[in-house]
Amino acid sequence: MSTRSLPLALCLLFVVALPVSAQVLYNNGPINSGTDAWTINFGFVVSDSFTISQGVSQVNGFVFGGWIAPGDVIESVELSITSAEFGGTTYFDQQVPFTASHCGANDYGFNVCDETGSFNGPTLGNGTYWINLSNAIVNTGDPAYWDENSGVGCTSPGCPSSASENSLGPIPSESFTVLGGPTSTVPEPASLALLAGGLLASVGMLRRRGR
Repeated sequence: MSTRSLPLALCLLFVVALPVSAQVLYNNGPINSGTDAWTINFGFVVSDSFTISQGVSQVNGFVFGGWIAPGDVIESVELSITSAEFGGTTYFDQQVPFTASHCGANDYGFNVCDETGSFNGPTLGNGTYWINLSNAIVNTGDPAYWDENSGVGCTSPGCPSSASENSLGPIPSESFTVLGGPTSTVPEPASLALLAGGLLASVGMLRRRGR
């Protein structure tokens, strides 16, 4: 191996693995569409728990059952991930764009859709966390609702979710899926700085030896 290729080889030893393509980290069951749904705008917040059980994972997507009036479109929703319902430590909090699919009318006159959002979310270890939905933006300014399914048909460890609504307290849980993938442990900035310094020193020694 030449001295020119050695620094590159050293760098490759420390490449951090990226998340795999989105897969199910937690599933609280399919849309019910026939029982109830909870408002996620106009100051109302709905919070549902979910469990990470696959090791250190990055959350990068979320699908929920949305109820909207015919002709309405949910454009975005404020999504936060926290250590407790409505609060505690905040790991993520952004207005996330959502796209509707598999829409169908229910008996109450609403369109019920899979609402899917992708985002660069937090890396979380095994444990229980909370997804909070609020401040949904609808093209017409109408209410948007999160489908209640009580966790029926859920398939993940820790399910069914616990749930709360900010004005009422505990409620039955909602239909949703948390997406993401496992990641490698990411070195902290201080460790990266030490690594970079060590590599530069190694390169300097090799250059001096080559003279």
